[in-house]
Amino acid sequence: MPGWVYPASITAICTGTHPTVHCGVQSLWHNAPMNILLLVAALIIILAGAEAFTNALEHLGDRLGISEGVTGSIFAAVGTALPEAMVPIVAVFAATSGQPAHLGEEVGVGAILGAPMMLSTLTLFMMALFVSPQRGWRGALNPEPTGLRRDLGWFLCAFGLSAVALFVPHHITLARISIGLGLVTLYFLYVMVTLRASAALVAEGHGTEAGHALYLSKTGLPTKMPVILIQLAIGLGMIVFGANLFVDGIEGLSHWLSISALILSLLVVPIATELPEKINSILWIRRGKDTLAFGNITGALVFQGSLLPAIGVLLTPWSPSPPVLLGAGLTLLAGGYTYFLVRRGVTLRPYHFLFNGACYGAYFFALT
Repeated sequence: MPGWVYPASITAICTGTHPTVHCGVQSLWHNAPMNILLLVAALIIILAGAEAFTNALEHLGDRLGISEGVTGSIFAAVGTALPEAMVPIVAVFAATSGQPAHLGEEVGVGAILGAPMMLSTLTLFMMALFVSPQRGWRGALNPEPTGLRRDLGWFLCAFGLSAVALFVPHHITLARISIGLGLVTLYFLYVMVTLRASAALVAEGHGTEAGHALYLSKTGLPTKMPVILIQLAIGLGMIVFGANLFVDGIEGLSHWLSISALILSLLVVPIATELPEKINSILWIRRGKDTLAFGNITGALVFQGSLLPAIGVLLTPWSPSPPVLLGAGLTLLAGGYTYFLVRRGVTLRPYHFLFNGACYGAYFFALT
């Protein structure tokens, strides 16, 4: 998939042989304005795509008669997480097919752990930041609590198991395989539990409702399932394309800052690849659709905290280096803190997520 940060392109950048990025400070500074323009263009495309995607997804959930929890935690989360999941997958498999193994493994492990880190810290903080002008820092956020508690509980269980696997030696193959298969099983059990809870939530008034007319219907097309799916595909395609452009811009700027491949994949790549979740959740929460906004993030946490670590456990050394341990620890801390608030029945408010933002800030400064 062109545009993603693959090990080959990272290798070329780090060795100074990349065809479009030069290693001299002067030439990199020259390219900085172009990279910034690329980032701005990418954000505009992602915003437009996210607007179309969320609008179509609301109509899809409404048409299927499913709860906001299922729409946000499964449909939206998996839809936006699948493209970005290609980064660690391609990195890991490239490392086994001719590319430098250690570099591919670093990028793969970094991207696998970086995504949950970004979602549990910076993404929740950004959502709170953008809704605070509407509701104030002490305004109430009202996601459906049982679904939020379920998502965070499953995530902590799966990601905790992934963290334990860091300390399992690579040569103990049976234990590694058991943990990897266990993570895959956990995700599919989570999907079954979430779908089973949907009917009861719809009956309680938590069904998905479309807030605005389908955008394609304004062109004269009927609001029917094929048209909804077409708009959904268009929106998702724009999000993927915009995220690809964003990664290209980030790649150049990060090299100018002399960031290593592991740090790039832990800190920089997830900023771009998690943009769909950030933008979708910001759009939804500003429209008062708090369950969809939170479900989009927490559902992606379960997906990226179970299936992707399974790949890491099975196909990489998955060893406890200091940056990896720090990232995993802060991810569990931020996720556990949020789960504690929900479990205690605390009315969530934007200022609660300052702690999540602080966790990301601590990680960023520790690694840079």
